[in-house]
Amino acid sequence: MTNSTSIKTPGVPTKVGVLGGGRMGAGIAHAFLVSGAEVTVVERDTAAAAAARDRVTGTLAKAIERAAVTEDLGSLLGRFAISTDAMDFGGAGLVVEAVPEDFTLKQEALLNVERSLGADAWIATNTSSLSVTRLAAPLSRPERLCGLHFFNPVPASTLVEVVLGPQSAPELADAATGWVRGLGKTPIVVHDAPGFASSRLGVALALEAMRMLEEGVASAQDIDAAMELGYRHASGPLRTTDIVGLDVRLGIAEYLHETLGERFAPPRILRDMVARGELGRKSGKGFYDYS
Repeated sequence: MTNSTSIKTPGVPTKVGVLGGGRMGAGIAHAFLVSGAEVTVVERDTAAAAAARDRVTGTLAKAIERAAVTEDLGSLLGRFAISTDAMDFGGAGLVVEAVPEDFTLKQEALLNVERSLGADAWIATNTSSLSVTRLAAPLSRPERLCGLHFFNPVPASTLVEVVLGPQSAPELADAATGWVRGLGKTPIVVHDAPGFASSRLGVALALEAMRMLEEGVASAQDIDAAMELGYRHASGPLRTTDIVGLDVRLGIAEYLHETLGERFAPPRILRDMVARGELGRKSGKGFYDYS
């Protein structure tokens, strides 16, 4: 990576890695880049790496166009690298894992990341519900891992959950909240528990909204309006599910059902919609039509 003249935001590591360049990974890379860090994104193959490069470049260009970012695109991209080899994370002070929400996949990814890093580097998982303690268990340095649960879309979101397990190093809470504040976002610190705070509450509300829709209590629009207008939610639970992805919500609900009991049992409407490929905004149809 080439140096740029931008000033790195205090609290943000000088060199950051992101494992996975999908929608969330690209957004995380974007956030660290505009805060002045050098960022390397590692993807599984050259096609996925090219797609990740396009995603990051596209979001940066749009942010500059909206005047949300003042640094020029050339300088930003001068600090950005894309790779298919985790060894290119070498020298990073922090690597954020952002692969799909599958326990085995994430655990293997974290082991691969750890092998590429020095002993003093930190690792974060962007899981939205999985146990950080269990993910850390096979690592050689489990005390170096925390959860950093970013929200979609990452560049515009203001919240990041910092998830700490009993294995987390005492200084990790201050370090992680410093990273989040350095990104211009607000951290909340939660102890490792199924669904943490945000996913547990968000999924509980969304599942009940789905049951109401299934029972014919009201339309999707009116259920969402009840929360948007009555409780000042920026987006109702069904529209938010479309943004998150119905498949993602289903996976979280199944995990919470397994760990916390029947109150998180996914309703039939959710299972049927996912089976039909109605995944929300990313597929063009969910509880609303985006075609």
